[in-house]
Amino acid sequence: MKETNWKHFTLNELTRSDTAKKFGIDNSPDTLAVSNLDDLVVNVLDPLRKAWGAPIRVGSGYRCKELNKKVGGVKNSQHILGQAADIVPVDRSKMDRFISFVKEWCKTNEFDQCIIEKSGSTRWIHISYNRHRNRKKCFHLYV
Repeated sequence: MKETNWKHFTLNELTRSDTAKKFGIDNSPDTLAVSNLDDLVVNVLDPLRKAWGAPIRVGSGYRCKELNKKVGGVKNSQHILGQAADIVPVDRSKMDRFISFVKEWCKTNEFDQCIIEKSGSTRWIHISYNRHRNRKKCFHLYV
């Protein structure tokens, strides 16, 4: 595990889950998921955080299959593989600016998917990285 190369994030931050705690779900990633999380942090999250210049909160990172099902995640979610994180700026009042910033950042950086998501009045950005195939897809999804 290469967490020591991470500048702004921790493995605990990328695996913690209130839902997992509530239901006693072990959300420990396997070796492949940890390797994928490393790719995500090194290639996307840390560079994005540096460019943004302010803290970014991870609302959901790695999810084991049981946790993913419990939170209503899609069956083939990249969260299960450790390839995705749902992020927001720590200062939620800057969400509109953050969305615009991330969309611009994606134009010149490697990533797999950037999904601007909204459920009710809550918004977040799902961002992913896949070392084997980055599709560079960016779109909005309102649930």
